Amino acid sequence: MLSRTADHLYWMARYIERAENLARLLDVNTGASLLPRSSDEANQSWAASLAVVGALEHYTERHGPIDQARVLSLLSFDPASPFSIVSCLRDARENARAVRGALTTEIWETINATWLDLRHRVAGTMNRDELAGFFEWVRQRSHLTSGATINTMLRTEGFQFSRIGTFLERADNTARMLDVNLRVLAPHGLTGGEEADYYRYSQLLRSMSAFQIYRQAYRDRITPDRVAELLILRGDMPRSLLRCMEEITVHLRNVANLQSAETQRQAGQLHAELRFARADTLIARGLHDFLTDFSQRIRALGIRISADFLLGEAA
Repeated sequence: MLSRTADHLYWMARYIERAENLARLLDVNTGASLLPRSSDEANQSWAASLAVVGALEHYTERHGPIDQARVLSLLSFDPASPFSIVSCLRDARENARAVRGALTTEIWETINATWLDLRHRVAGTMNRDELAGFFEWVRQRSHLTSGATINTMLRTEGFQFSRIGTFLERADNTARMLDVNLRVLAPHGLTGGEEADYYRYSQLLRSMSAFQIYRQAYRDRITPDRVAELLILRGDMPRSLLRCMEEITVHLRNVANLQSAETQRQAGQLHAELRFARADTLIARGLHDFLTDFSQRIRALGIRISADFLLGEAA
């Protein structure tokens, strides 16, 4: 496959996944605003959201002090912001249009219809209920695109690169969200079995579509160490770090070329470390250190993939 085609498919998938992740992040924060908390706690939470997506410095340069409405605008609707949902869906559509012939009709029509519908949805000011509906719509459109990709696309290299893009983006986001939220909810670190702030941890789980999965897996009260275990080490949890690395290693193996051996080795090593890790060991080590290291390694892996197969690393 031509590097240009692979590059467009890879980034198409990453931008769609990124838009969904942004919608999840903003939805959980707007929901958390209904909980009793001080203005300092609320501002800390919104600053953490900006930090998750790497937009905190960009925001402070443009707007100064943290303001909920401005953060929502920057990360949701601002077409000039590279961090917004609108920008992600626009870039996904542009990448899809560039390789229209490599996509099935179902995939293209889903992505194009998302973009056309988006332009009507972002007009005007939204109240809290309308925002929640918008974030749910973004998630549904992402799921439709993923379903169309899985169910209609030949298992060629194009499919493999789109899945690599999806799971790299998901792994990075899961690590960032878990790290930022645990630093806010458990600033002094975790100890096994401690009681959790039920509402805040349930919001975190819901943002990862993991609340019902947690109940099915543990059938008990929510504890921070189990939340960490579910989102890091459970291979049957679709958004966990282990599941993402399982998918990445499989798809990398399917597109291997003469110069990708080191990339495969690094991906396989990271996968093996997660596969044989224990939650209590990670907690004793310090989850912040572990998640920071994981994020750095997943970004380095993305750079290697771009060098081995694609045109170059985008934003």
